[in-house]
Amino acid sequence: MISIRLSRGGAKKRPFYQIVVADVRAKRDGAYIERIGFYNPIAVGGETRLRVDLARADYWLSQGAKATESVAGLLKQAGKQAAEAPAPVSTQSVPA
Repeated sequence: MISIRLSRGGAKKRPFYQIVVADVRAKRDGAYIERIGFYNPIAVGGETRLRVDLARADYWLSQGAKATESVAGLLKQAGKQAAEAPAPVSTQSVPA
């Protein structure tokens, strides 16, 4: 079975998590199939706190992967961020 879960990195007292797709039998920080994002719980200033490739997460969920409780919350939060983000503005000029 495949799960979408957090893999811990970072220094002592300074956690940084990768959001990975992995076999449930693999160790927490062991081998994984694909990295689909990251979560930095102690981000300050202009640092990015959460980044997730929602298209890949949806793909893996459609293939039967199960997200852990914490990752499910992060995916929900990332979905809200994506909905609130302004549409990209085109910089191309329109010919008159």
